[in-house]
Amino acid sequence: MQLEDKLLQIDTESIRQKIMRFIKDCINKTKAEGVVLGISGGVDSATTAALSAISIGGHKVLGLYMPENETYNKEDHEHIETLVRSFQFELKTINITNILDALRKTIPDYWRRDKTSQGNLKARTRMLIWYYYANLENRIVVGSSDKSETMIGYFTKWGDAAADIAPIMDLYKTQVRQLALSLGIPKEIVHKPSSPALWPNQTAEKEIGLKYKTLDLILYGLEHFMPITTIASQLNLTIKTVKTIKKRWLEAEHKRQMPLAAKLFATSD
Repeated sequence: MQLEDKLLQIDTESIRQKIMRFIKDCINKTKAEGVVLGISGGVDSATTAALSAISIGGHKVLGLYMPENETYNKEDHEHIETLVRSFQFELKTINITNILDALRKTIPDYWRRDKTSQGNLKARTRMLIWYYYANLENRIVVGSSDKSETMIGYFTKWGDAAADIAPIMDLYKTQVRQLALSLGIPKEIVHKPSSPALWPNQTAEKEIGLKYKTLDLILYGLEHFMPITTIASQLNLTIKTVKTIKKRWLEAEHKRQMPLAAKLFATSD
């Protein structure tokens, strides 16, 4: 197998219909009144919001935009407003700065210099509010995680990946972008550098160390049991780079699973 862009090309219309049926089916089975999702202005949440609105109607979709002062981005805000106009879903904007300040003052060992724990606190605070509205309004939480970031563990456990359903989790980032364009999501949103927005000037590709196009082809090769040496050779990468991605994939397994339970009682025939 030759690793090339065409491997990641999708039939956007077929994928769109499958995802729409999936969302409708989940709503019907759970007898929910609608869905709630976090919306950031990025391509993943934009695509998920659009698909949700198209499949069940925008009046049943609640998007929660939760900025905070440290990472507020005016462009993201403007992009979200564009999406609301285009897909007609409900939007609530909740600035979580005061909540985060309260947590910082309340947690005894809070340490501002620990960037990761501070950032993850933001992601988990947003999750709390998604589920508050889900409980309050009998909705289910729709996640916006894509396959690329899920595979390598580039998400906050019990944070941005927390959801009841995950409609786009089987699509690599490059495939999400294809789908987004087919839905009419503006190019400036589709091709905007991805960021979890957990601290200022954070970008996903800089932290991952690869462009998504390259990452996705590595992951595709690994999923199809291609030797590391072959993947590296075809993509003109070092073996170390491919090994690092494989290592991240394997070591992140715990983040993709429910808690591992101790088996205390043997089953009998």
